[in-house]
Amino acid sequence: MNAFLDWRHITFAHPYFFVLLLPILFMVWWQMLKKKDDNPALRLTTLQGIDPSRAGGKAQFRPVMFVLRIIALIALCIAIARPQSSNTTENIDTEGIDIVMSLDMSGSMLAEDFKPNRIEAAKEVALSFVDQRPTDRIGLVIFAGESFTMCPITIDHNVLKEQISQIRNGLITDGTSIGMGLATAVERLRYSKGKSKVIILMTDGVNNTGLIDPNTALQIAKAYKVRVYTVGIGTHGQAPIPVQTSMGIQKQMMQVDIDEPLLKQIAAETNGKYFRATGNRSLAEVYSEIDKLEKTKVDITSYKHYAELFFPFAMIAVFCLALEMLLRYTVFRSIT
Repeated sequence: MNAFLDWRHITFAHPYFFVLLLPILFMVWWQMLKKKDDNPALRLTTLQGIDPSRAGGKAQFRPVMFVLRIIALIALCIAIARPQSSNTTENIDTEGIDIVMSLDMSGSMLAEDFKPNRIEAAKEVALSFVDQRPTDRIGLVIFAGESFTMCPITIDHNVLKEQISQIRNGLITDGTSIGMGLATAVERLRYSKGKSKVIILMTDGVNNTGLIDPNTALQIAKAYKVRVYTVGIGTHGQAPIPVQTSMGIQKQMMQVDIDEPLLKQIAAETNGKYFRATGNRSLAEVYSEIDKLEKTKVDITSYKHYAELFFPFAMIAVFCLALEMLLRYTVFRSIT
């Protein structure tokens, strides 16, 4: 019964048979026209000889036979058009990519050349990026003066997005340790069995602290065949940044200083690519470009199953035709 109720999944193997409904509609129209013109008048001098019981009320039910015939013909048309219910199953085979986003959370990331600031802009595009990669395992590392794993690589993107939302400046010691940020991200991918291992490293400064220098971290990434996409975030020239003073928090213009040669070197030697983002829009475009470069292979095999539904309509046609014949040769036989 559910197959008949769900019309969205019903198709017809031979829909061209519905053209047979046109003669049926013509029959209905002709019968209605004939009924309007069929008003004979007969003048009688007396009613004697007419038996009222013979012209009883059953004559007015004679059109029932015509209705039964029309229903039978319509049901027959539907039956020979072969209604079918379809059910589709899919077999999905994916070759996922393991990705770690390593984000700079140093104090300079509070600069407001991005709206509302660099940290919030980075969080927004990171959340959008995660939504675009439903079949990939993704992790999150943050770094400043040291590095910290906010979320190991996982397919549970709801947990990951919750961790991204909780990122803020001040969670770890201030500074810029690009080497630590890269090394920790590589460590998260060290035992990965993914088809591809990728790091997205974003920073707005120059390495100035940390136990591991960037070149050592680069060699580690190369050893584990990790591809690194580096992103320099910050406008050209100066950017306003909130600074704590004796007068409270005030905005000061500070020079944007990104170690682009280092970021380009890391990207080039790991077969990645370097990007420069100078605003919210360009940052979104960077992540969109990375999304296109790192495509996950997804093979989807669809199987469609059909169930024939013509039998109930055929039975309706047979029933209506049999009932019409029964009425014609029994109940309405004496009506002339």
